[in-house]
Amino acid sequence: MKRSEALTRFVDDGVLQIDTNLLENSIRPSALGKRNWLFVGHPEAGERSAVIYPLPGGCRPHGINPFDYLKDLFTRLPAAKITENQQFTPAAWAKAKVKEKVLAQAA
Repeated sequence: MKRSEALTRFVDDGVLQIDTNLLENSIRPSALGKRNWLFVGHPEAGERSAVIYPLPGGCRPHGINPFDYLKDLFTRLPAAKITENQQFTPAAWAKAKVKEKVLAQAA
């Protein structure tokens, strides 16, 4: 019973879901795509597709246009340092774009 508090936390907070169905349903297309495209064409193409495919899927929860995100990502990523990789996640990218809009409106 050491975990009973964690297992019943959803009872105390109405925002928490009892299960992870919504989350699992939201990532299902990405998971299926990675598996389906694992062996496309050249053996290395499947692995590359499996790495790239989740990127557009990560845009949906943040309201990002995947084309705009990938275009910016592939333009800036080659010149980026490895220590800057966190700024390229969809969440960080969306936050930066909101900040850019606010600064542009203030100017």
